[in-house]
Amino acid sequence: MKHPSRLKRATGIVLSLFLSLGYFSPMQQALRTLPDTLALTQGQVREMNLGAQLQLTPRQGNLAVSASEDETLGQVALVSETAGTSELMLSLMGILPLKKVEVQVSPEKRLIPGGSAIGVAMRTDGVLVVGTSDLSEAVSPAALCGIRPGDVLRKVDGVEIISAQQLTELIARLGEKPLPVEYAREGAVFTTTMTPRLDNSTGTVRMGAWVRDSTAGVGTLSFYDPETGAYAALGHAITDGDTGQVLTVSQGQILQADVVAVQRGQKGAPGELKGSFLMDPVKLGDIRKNNVLGIYGTMEAAPASTLYPDGLPIGLRSGVHEGAATILSTVDGSGVQEFAIEITRVNQQSAPAPKSMVIKVTDQRLLDATGGIVQGMSGSPIIQDGRIIGAVTHVFVSDPTQGYGLYVDWMLQESGQV
Repeated sequence: MKHPSRLKRATGIVLSLFLSLGYFSPMQQALRTLPDTLALTQGQVREMNLGAQLQLTPRQGNLAVSASEDETLGQVALVSETAGTSELMLSLMGILPLKKVEVQVSPEKRLIPGGSAIGVAMRTDGVLVVGTSDLSEAVSPAALCGIRPGDVLRKVDGVEIISAQQLTELIARLGEKPLPVEYAREGAVFTTTMTPRLDNSTGTVRMGAWVRDSTAGVGTLSFYDPETGAYAALGHAITDGDTGQVLTVSQGQILQADVVAVQRGQKGAPGELKGSFLMDPVKLGDIRKNNVLGIYGTMEAAPASTLYPDGLPIGLRSGVHEGAATILSTVDGSGVQEFAIEITRVNQQSAPAPKSMVIKVTDQRLLDATGGIVQGMSGSPIIQDGRIIGAVTHVFVSDPTQGYGLYVDWMLQESGQV
């Protein structure tokens, strides 16, 4: 077998090295990472490093492109002073066109940042099945007809189900006869026939299922829109603790809450803010929507913001960058405080999705108080370059100093503001 000569081996190594260097060059990184569409708001700046060979030139619209004084650095900044759509051309040395980029600039919008703790009390649309159980002398009628944990019971014998107690009373009254049941599973609606049975251990007719119709907990307000009264909070869905199912909303309220204790976060054990809001409830607003991007509704009055009483402009996803930022949160009786963080990763997203960015707590005050990000801080607004850019969503279970953030773009869409 012939072996490659030393010259060929050396040539292969050199070529591989050049290819690797080329892949990681600013020019190649710019071509790979620059999206086809950028979303900014008036006054927001998008900075990027294109390398010395690439140029970004306006073709239409009012978007300004400024370059660094040292052209060898290849750094440019997009300045969006006028709302509208602009078109840029990315080219090699201003000669060979490589990519067209559309920049959508929205009118400036100001929001009142949140950061205050809120209580969340919600009643589900229908009742959620959290488990099934056999009766004393019979298999679970619910399980027999195909109902399983995570399903939402909506109607029984044509009667709309609004609470667990109502369902129990209805089954007992109807007795041991076949009943049409309508239920929802993963967004689809199904029907089945269930025959409840007498449970000799209790002397009542039962369906053999554990159900839940409400939930309550503590979170953080993200923002309030003074123009519409709309708010956003949590940055993630309210789910059932047993099934993980996203709960549908029949009725819900957000309430004024006080943080009364903190369970510090540790590696492998997320911490928690413990709040009080049910003893003397003060309603702040309603809950109209609950999904993977948070809870949304309207507030009855504007929340007080001692840190930013006049609000802050928003910053859309294309202007979000790695580096210093802050979050607003309430972790004790002192009210809303501002804490330093660092955005360590920014994910490109062209459609609403969670986990838009990765953040790391750098403020020693917050690390001392909570260990980092804990449950109940979800929804804390994220501020960068004087703009509201999103909200905290989840903590890393393996490292409570780190977590995920959600772009304000997606939260505004869910609240019906864009």
